[in-house]
Amino acid sequence: MLDQKDTTILIVPGLRDHVPEHWQTLLEARLSAFRSVPPLETNKLDLAARIAAIEKTINAIDGPIIVVAHSGGTIMFAHWAQRHSTEKILGALLAVPPDFEKPLPAGYPTIDEFGENGWLPVPRAPLPFRSIVTVSENDPLGDIAAVSALANEWGSQIVNLGKVGHLNPASGYGDWPEADALIQRLIDEC
Repeated sequence: MLDQKDTTILIVPGLRDHVPEHWQTLLEARLSAFRSVPPLETNKLDLAARIAAIEKTINAIDGPIIVVAHSGGTIMFAHWAQRHSTEKILGALLAVPPDFEKPLPAGYPTIDEFGENGWLPVPRAPLPFRSIVTVSENDPLGDIAAVSALANEWGSQIVNLGKVGHLNPASGYGDWPEADALIQRLIDEC
């Protein structure tokens, strides 16, 4: 069980929003204090709407925040961090960021769609808080070298998870207990 020390965990899901069997959804059940960015009801690629939802959720939280973002949520949050005050953010666990600047597998948005909806270029400025980026050696949405380079530009600590695919139910991940330890590390180091 996490010792949250009066810290709220903010869950920032990826493009597919909340998935019942996803590790973020299962994590919420173990947390004493959390908020989750709500899903978009309309254009899921509307980055401005996603950033506004993050800002609204953060503004509703009193006290310090640890962000736990997955996949496209990591990119959403990086865009948010470039445009808004980050004073409440103690740290962030950014799990398996995708590489939106390269073609993704069938069924995902194209580079043109990401560009048209404001996702590109992906922010590369250092994040103004502690962050851990997890990388996968066989992620179909992000080559480990490209994702590691992005993490270095953000000033993040990199944790190589090995061959975990995209760390989602399709890759065999429902629960991901290692997330608890990484979140606790952020809390303890702040």
